[in-house]
Amino acid sequence: MSGTESPVLAVLCGDKHPPDMEPIEQVAAVRYTDADGLADALRDADALFVYDFLSTAVPGAWHAANRLRWLHIASAGVDPVMFPALRESDVVLTNSRGVFDNSIAEYVLGQILAFAKDFARSIKLQRERTWRHRESERIEGRSVLVVGTGPIGRSIARLLRAVGMHVAGAGRTARDGDPDFGTVHASARLNEHLPEFDYVVAVAPLTEQTKGMFDAAAFAAMKPGARFVNVGRGELVVTGDLVEALRAERIAGAALDVFDTEPLPPDNPLWTMENVHISPHMSGDFVGWRNALVEVFADNFRRWRAGQPLVNVVDKGLGYVPSGG
Repeated sequence: MSGTESPVLAVLCGDKHPPDMEPIEQVAAVRYTDADGLADALRDADALFVYDFLSTAVPGAWHAANRLRWLHIASAGVDPVMFPALRESDVVLTNSRGVFDNSIAEYVLGQILAFAKDFARSIKLQRERTWRHRESERIEGRSVLVVGTGPIGRSIARLLRAVGMHVAGAGRTARDGDPDFGTVHASARLNEHLPEFDYVVAVAPLTEQTKGMFDAAAFAAMKPGARFVNVGRGELVVTGDLVEALRAERIAGAALDVFDTEPLPPDNPLWTMENVHISPHMSGDFVGWRNALVEVFADNFRRWRAGQPLVNVVDKGLGYVPSGG
């Protein structure tokens, strides 16, 4: 659009407004709203910034988006806004790919170390003032399958390689010679390769093809001593099947940052399992992450006003930003 026009920008944010929005407020009519007011905010709006990226309010208010041309979501995952009417529209969809790559990689390494070095038991024994010598595992030389070969998966692969782990990937297309993963296995044949790995890290985008990909058959295919780490989406996992696999000791443990129901209900058995590490959807949330999300949006906003190509444009057929896009 022409830089001389003042666009109307709707921002779905609830009570907590995004920081550092003053430069945008100087050149646009900004309508901050919660889910209840989204339909009103969308009428005659040119763009929508979904700062509350966990909100599911957009599909229900979409009927009011009579002038919308661009939607940006403050997350790498776009499943909360990937509904048929948006897919079929001419509205350009962008995401915040790149903000959380390194912090999620650090989280994954931390969880692998926590399992190998038995930190949870050390903390428990410390609280009990019990001195109990134990041996721990090495992570050097252990094998890891990273399921999801986008930027976050690549950051995970690079960091785990740096500490001496053997890393492979699983993605849409099988290939050899990948600069970060070496070998990439086809996700369609995931269960054939799961028995080879000591750790399995789920970071795939949520699509119709990946939903429920970690089910009873997948957990049965893993090594009995394998650990499972999910930093992708909760819906990648059939939770009941994971619980049963842990109870039956078909796998040795799980570190879970995302769940199909959030917050995780207090009566969910995962809470009380000693071989499970739970965090509340925070693996990427470093100090200053909210400012970083607004920086990504503000850069794209400047591009949009100047009529320049946007970055992180999502292929609405695939449900994610293609490699190189």
